[in-house]
Amino acid sequence: MYVIDQSIPEATPIAGVAHATWASASDGLTQLSVWRQTLAPGAATPPHSHACDEVVLCHAGAGELHIDGEVQRFGAGQSVVLPREKLHQLFSVGATPLELTGVFGQTPVPVRLPDGQALELPWRS
Repeated sequence: MYVIDQSIPEATPIAGVAHATWASASDGLTQLSVWRQTLAPGAATPPHSHACDEVVLCHAGAGELHIDGEVQRFGAGQSVVLPREKLHQLFSVGATPLELTGVFGQTPVPVRLPDGQALELPWRS
């Protein structure tokens, strides 16, 4: 299938994080995954890393990237570039939801917690 309908992000077990996988290995890809996420105001991803590069496109809202002991703010019209294996965490810091698209250089996308343990994702990766 070369044309697929894009679902809207749906609530996940991660508090305040809604997710939709827009393209992945289950769609026939071998080297790329695309996720759409919404973080409610005050919500955050768990601190984590990936074994691949990631680019996060911000469509709406205000966010903070916590990486390498630094905090960097970002918002609509900006991209966050995350090299592979970089431990990071994203926070929604505005009054409105943070709307993101994540593009990953791998499929499926394995996610690791700070202690190296695998984070089992509650969605199709």
